[in-house]
Amino acid sequence: MTDTLTAPELWIRRYRPAPEDADVSLVCFPHAGGSASYFRPLADGLASVAEVLSVQYPGRQDRRAEPPRTSISRLADEILTVLESLPRRRLVLFGHSMGACLAFEVARRIERGSSLDLLGLVVSGRTAPPKVRDRGVRSMDDAGVIAEIRRLNGTDERLLLDDDIIQMIMPAIRGDYTAVESYRYLPGPRLRCPISVLVGDDDPQVTLAEAGEWRDHTEGAFTLRDFPGGHFYLAEQQAGVVRALTEDLAAFRPGPGSGA
Repeated sequence: MTDTLTAPELWIRRYRPAPEDADVSLVCFPHAGGSASYFRPLADGLASVAEVLSVQYPGRQDRRAEPPRTSISRLADEILTVLESLPRRRLVLFGHSMGACLAFEVARRIERGSSLDLLGLVVSGRTAPPKVRDRGVRSMDDAGVIAEIRRLNGTDERLLLDDDIIQMIMPAIRGDYTAVESYRYLPGPRLRCPISVLVGDDDPQVTLAEAGEWRDHTEGAFTLRDFPGGHFYLAEQQAGVVRALTEDLAAFRPGPGSGA
């Protein structure tokens, strides 16, 4: 029986119905301070290719009354439980920034012994473990946190000028930064599934060389693509990102005679 705190309807958003012949679900993990709705454009763009599921972390939007999680490990454990309670379908995990770190940890848990069928992992805008880029955002005052958000240029400026909105979203932002800045990689086996990496060529958070270090975390195939733009290149390069994910979903599917 699913615990109330890990009920799928709390954690998972579907913005488009799955294609009738869909055999793969793309599970999307948002960035720090982000919400499931960030991936609505991807759900539209991939509507004919796969079922797109967006993870809604506690502490934001319709989950604002819940305390945000401050541990990547706890989030990964809870999300794994949620995914295991869904109707069985092969999975590809896709995470951006903090979401990349979280998707990676969920992938590791799946391969350690879950019954889920993981086809591949796509990470975006994040350095490969064990590298940590800790700017101490979790300890900044509100003005410092807002300055960091502006530096990454991923939030509508009009929202950042509204004090009521700032006070509403600040607990989730602080909780997320606490989780991702305190995350420490525990060495273990490489993933068996392939890894695809997406990165903006002007991202202040990760260089192309750092993005390439994800290669060390898989025994499978590895792909690295860069796009024009900064940390939130996804919004500017939506069509290119949809094409890249469509290619990855096709490449991750087992071929005829694989036995999978």
